[in-house]
Amino acid sequence: MTHQPQEALVEPDAVGLGSSSDDPGEGHETVRGRGGRFTGYWLMLPSALWLALFFLVPFYSLIAMSLYDPTGSNLTGYDMTWHVANYVDTIQAYWRPLLRSFWYAAMATVACLVLGYVLAYAIAFKAGRWKNLMLVLVIAPFFTSFLLRTLSWKLILADEGWIAEGLRTLQILGEDGRLLATPFAVVAGLTYNFLPFMVLPLFASLDKIDNRLVEAAGDLYASPARAFFKVTLPLSMPGVVAGTLLTFIPAAGDFINAELLGSPNQRMIGNIIQNLFTNQGDYAAAGALSMTLMIVITVGVVFYIRRAGTEDLV
Repeated sequence: MTHQPQEALVEPDAVGLGSSSDDPGEGHETVRGRGGRFTGYWLMLPSALWLALFFLVPFYSLIAMSLYDPTGSNLTGYDMTWHVANYVDTIQAYWRPLLRSFWYAAMATVACLVLGYVLAYAIAFKAGRWKNLMLVLVIAPFFTSFLLRTLSWKLILADEGWIAEGLRTLQILGEDGRLLATPFAVVAGLTYNFLPFMVLPLFASLDKIDNRLVEAAGDLYASPARAFFKVTLPLSMPGVVAGTLLTFIPAAGDFINAELLGSPNQRMIGNIIQNLFTNQGDYAAAGALSMTLMIVITVGVVFYIRRAGTEDLV
């Protein structure tokens, strides 16, 4: 009786012929994962160095400057005496320009919000094929210098300009009335210069709104005004919050508009800081005033975002 030799049953995985994983790329992913563990940190390194060099170092220098001995000068130098009283002294001396800056910035922000929302809404929902062109026109002022744009408003609002003459003809302005060197001129300049910072975030939020939601509100017998306040406005709140912050923060620290379009009675806190640094050489007061402005704005921004309920949206 002949016995046939039995073939050994060998599992494919035992000799390495099978794959130990359903994913053929798992091994490669492991290798890439080990080698690229620090890739993200290396990519962040240039921006981190840039931030440390041009923000953290100057910020530390500004904090130190605000605590200098106020009796120092450019000739004798300044000593670090941790003179915290600099903050109290500068607030007592310059609280009026500080409040004036916030008031002008708030009025300009409200004006930008009203004008910018209308413009952003028109671009997002009504512009059609002209949308890109209108966006280019919104950012077109950035192609020229901030200083030149402000100087152009000085010509527009001049006492002999057509606007002032027209208002005098309509008897809105008196014979000696003027637009230049008034709070109106400063707020108008701020509004014009920072309007694109309001329009672009508003457009980004409005353009993402599904128009079918507005149509659904109409199908539920909501009037256009009610549909706007119940659907469009709430969905565009991230743009409103971002736009108001991008407008208010630089407007509060601006000094070009008050310098060119205002008078000494309209000087903002930026003008005071610039004068303390460049003309008077009072670095301690300038640093303390700069830090005060930064702290007040930071606290206000945090409070505003929390009140608006958009911590996760901006």
